[in-house]
Amino acid sequence: MARHSDRSRRLTRPLVRRNGSLEPATWNEALNATAGAFQRAKDRDATRSFGMFSCSKTTNELNFAAQKFVRTVVGSNNIDSCNRT
Repeated sequence: MARHSDRSRRLTRPLVRRNGSLEPATWNEALNATAGAFQRAKDRDATRSFGMFSCSKTTNELNFAAQKFVRTVVGSNNIDSCNRT
């Protein structure tokens, strides 16, 4: 039974959802789509439309930076972590 290596299945470029399907995109297109999604969340009242869930396996510093971004840039306090489970 032939098995694909993990390397052959890795993404090599970003994908952006267009008309319901994922299509290859440039990095600029992907970053613009991401920034646009953050802006739409802010415009729809981020306190209700956006949340972040962090991982206990990452560093405290990365979790701090992520929660700081969500609180100050996106404007949401909806932050939780699997540390409590």
